[in-house]
Amino acid sequence: MNKKTLINYIGALGIIAFLSYLAAVVFSPLAYPGYDWMSQAVSDLSAQNAPSKLLWNQLSAPYNKCTLVCLMGVCVYIRDRLNKTLRVGIYLFTIMSWISGIGYSMFPLSDSGYAGTFQDIMHMYIVTVLVVMLSIASLIMIMVGGYRDRKYRYLAIAATAALAMMFIGAIGTKAVPKQYFGIVERFSVFAATGFTAFLGISLFNGFKPKDPAE
Repeated sequence: MNKKTLINYIGALGIIAFLSYLAAVVFSPLAYPGYDWMSQAVSDLSAQNAPSKLLWNQLSAPYNKCTLVCLMGVCVYIRDRLNKTLRVGIYLFTIMSWISGIGYSMFPLSDSGYAGTFQDIMHMYIVTVLVVMLSIASLIMIMVGGYRDRKYRYLAIAATAALAMMFIGAIGTKAVPKQYFGIVERFSVFAATGFTAFLGISLFNGFKPKDPAE
């Protein structure tokens, strides 16, 4: 059994990031009178004029920092491991997380929903589009690399689940009645945070290859 090093323990930050984000999503509505989680987006909780913004910032404080440190640790660790397709997919996922962390902090929604300001345009049509495109591209790369190399099929399976959640959220928000928008939208927002936690666990375990016969 290989002894864990500091970089392996950095993977635990992925779990902390997930729990921080989960706490923000679950408890921030307590500071937002009238917020309906079934119909409203998660981003409404952190809008510039949202009454829950302070609580959101407090609960989600570890989220961005732990996410980025965890993923940078993953990138360093896999440099001479995995196959090239898997590595590129994980690098793209890390770039997406940097854009998400910086972009959404710079351009939070000015109001719940969409108010049409420059800030909202940047949030919805620049940052979100980049995040979605990079998320899809990164997960597809990880799927291809993982299914090609059966030792790392578990990475491909996790990427498939994350991509499925993203598509459920994207399609569902257009298909379901408005009163259920928030339910399906949460599939999308938890896809990336959940996959980050998975990569953190994989780093903690040293990205061990699995026996193809298993």
